[in-house]
Amino acid sequence: MTSYEATRAWADAQDAADPLRTFRDEFHIPPHEGHDSLYFCGNSLGLQPRAVRAALNDELDYWGELAVEGHFRGRLPWLDYHEYVRDNLAEIVGARPDEVVAMNTLGVNLHLMMVSFYRPTAQRPAVLIEAGSFPTDRYAVESQVRFHGFDPATALIEVEADGPNGTLSQAAIERVLAEHGSRIALVLLPGIQYRTGQSFDLAAIVRAAHARGCLVGFDLAHAVGNLPLKLHDSGADFAIWCSYKYLNGGPGAVGGAFVHERHGKADLPRFAGWWGHDKSTRFRMGPEFVPIPGADGWQLSNPPILALAPLRVSLDVFHRAGMDRLVAKSRQLTGYLEWLVRERLAETLEVVTPADPSQRGAQLSIRVRAGRDAGRSLFDYLMANGIIGDWREPDVIRISPTPLYNRFSDCLGFAEAVVAWRSR
Repeated sequence: MTSYEATRAWADAQDAADPLRTFRDEFHIPPHEGHDSLYFCGNSLGLQPRAVRAALNDELDYWGELAVEGHFRGRLPWLDYHEYVRDNLAEIVGARPDEVVAMNTLGVNLHLMMVSFYRPTAQRPAVLIEAGSFPTDRYAVESQVRFHGFDPATALIEVEADGPNGTLSQAAIERVLAEHGSRIALVLLPGIQYRTGQSFDLAAIVRAAHARGCLVGFDLAHAVGNLPLKLHDSGADFAIWCSYKYLNGGPGAVGGAFVHERHGKADLPRFAGWWGHDKSTRFRMGPEFVPIPGADGWQLSNPPILALAPLRVSLDVFHRAGMDRLVAKSRQLTGYLEWLVRERLAETLEVVTPADPSQRGAQLSIRVRAGRDAGRSLFDYLMANGIIGDWREPDVIRISPTPLYNRFSDCLGFAEAVVAWRSR
């Protein structure tokens, strides 16, 4: 799409021609005063697929009718339930099926992955993260450093933003690796920086870090279901993510992990659990842990069926929509929203997120030029008028047009609301 118009007729015409338009009908849109709200918060909590209720009721029925036999009977026996999301999850993140597993939550999975992939020595004690990283990552890394007997003051290295609006260049990452690479055991960076909305070139980071002897993991909380990920081809050692944002798995949804196939059969240290034991001998209850090859070998416990059912439903929607088509629509929507800000709202708003579509996903991080108080005033006005984004301190409003359920007319509605707020 090369040209935009700030008219209702134009936006409605784009929505009518959208080949993915019917997927919106598969989600519950929060109401506002008798109409659908404009929901731009899929980067924080995705909407509920309409089919979730039936999926949950099915499992409740099996529980009631079959009890323990539900592990072996029914349409989707519980014993293998996590496997029913595997192929679609691998498709979304660009991995081989045995490289991914749905389990636990993001913070738990990060700690489990660091048990295996953060193996500090006196010569290589350090972890590299970005300055201003999401607290989950910061807290986990600092606690792991201390657990291994090192001091975060020297073993936690933060790469500082060097670009406009707090963005971070590949060159800055490579400069830190050139200076400290021999001390760095693990590089842990996000797929998308949560505050700025900037995305990163995962393969380039892996190449630079591996060249210095560092292992690499990624926090994909804001990238999974959003970016065209190619985890296997990137060469990343591991990745972790949550499923309640763009993946629409529900509040507190089961998270996921990726372990590259070169580690799938490796004799790595790990916190072992019964459900990660070889399936063919698991029920012999033997004392020796034999891990399942691949990411499944990092499981601890049996999967939570009632929590996995919503994720299974949502991943089926993704499979039918196709990530390539979703990414293409996402870039159109976010491009239109950016154009509206630049053309109609430039005196009021500035976009923090990079303009280059290859350096962002659906999210635009926006600041009000008049400062934090004005920004908070706008955010409160939007929320009161059924336009739902989120606020991140100190002064960022995050607006994320999600291609499964957002429309061009939603983006125009956001711009019209900012004009109305400005004109009060």
